[in-house]
Amino acid sequence: MYDPFDPSFQADPYPAYRWLRDDEPVHRHDEPPFWALSRFADVWAAVRDPETFSSAQGLTFYPDEIGTLGLVPTMVMLDPPRHTKLRRLIGHGFTPRRVAALEGLLREFVRDRLDEMERRSADGEPVDLHRDFSSPLPTFALAHLLGVPAADRARFDPWVSALTTSQDEGVLKGGAVEAVAEMFAYFTDVVAARRADPTDDLISALTMAELDGERLTDWDILGFCFVMVAGGNDTTGNLISHAVALLDGHHAQRERLVADPGLVPNALLEFLRLEGSVQALGRTTTRPVTLHGVEIPAGEKVMMLYGAANRDEREFGPTAGTLDITREIPRHLGFATGVHFCIGSHLAKLQARIALEELYARHPHAGVDLGNAKRISSPFTRGWVTLPATGIRSR
Repeated sequence: MYDPFDPSFQADPYPAYRWLRDDEPVHRHDEPPFWALSRFADVWAAVRDPETFSSAQGLTFYPDEIGTLGLVPTMVMLDPPRHTKLRRLIGHGFTPRRVAALEGLLREFVRDRLDEMERRSADGEPVDLHRDFSSPLPTFALAHLLGVPAADRARFDPWVSALTTSQDEGVLKGGAVEAVAEMFAYFTDVVAARRADPTDDLISALTMAELDGERLTDWDILGFCFVMVAGGNDTTGNLISHAVALLDGHHAQRERLVADPGLVPNALLEFLRLEGSVQALGRTTTRPVTLHGVEIPAGEKVMMLYGAANRDEREFGPTAGTLDITREIPRHLGFATGVHFCIGSHLAKLQARIALEELYARHPHAGVDLGNAKRISSPFTRGWVTLPATGIRSR
């Protein structure tokens, strides 16, 4: 019933998730060997217990992804207390105020993308919602935040593309290894330049961040750049694309959102809950754990199935599998929780809000052609390679 590598599962994992929640909430997978938790309460508690469920051995079900698969140990692969201090240091530079200041620039970028999509539609050219609209926005936002000048964007965009594509499998290989090396070399020079002559970009702020007399090292800053690109790019693009796809399947709710854009912030949580960009991440047990009468030994990889937990009827009631943009959501796992709560959540929500506000203001019937769409193939993330747009008309 549950095979994370099966293309049919990746296309629609939700029946298998329901089976896991109901029949095997503590599931043992044989090859590769790992355990899987699928109920909301279990995942929520585990992710908030880093002393028992450690991130230090990596976030996939591979036994030694850091050492043998080429992944880079960064903040997301640290446990407290080191993680806590590093996150606080980064938080001194990566503030909600700095993110909020991007709104005008991001809104201008989104409007330019819509202009281009309308032009192409008028010329009879195909328009892809994900490639032409959702995905370029976070790439642009990250490049601006990290101080990549327009002249270097032609180098930055392929690095992002290679890295995010490879991360779908939880492994760095091929072109992604080269992309990471090139990106790190580039940002090593940027960090050195900002330490010598700070500007108003995020990297400059990080070089100056200080807590209890400690400052971020060059590696800390490079690791943060890696996390933002690997973890914050496609996830945000897929959030936007999933939102449009979900609303195209529920026209009454789309009409309600179009009539009242003030519903967008809450709707974003519902989109994340139903179609999370991150479906599963792993932890490693530091001691034996017994759940539902099943013992998980120490030293075992345990996958936190966020995609299953966020549709758990035990948490969200009998309508957990249906879209309700006005649903009250006191807690969810769309951005994880606990010490590893997504550090870029405020940036992701800002981008998605602007994208949906601008898209539906111009094209209230914007939708997608799911019959000709292609999903990414990944046991960890859920999103799109292509997602043809419908309802985009020239003005």
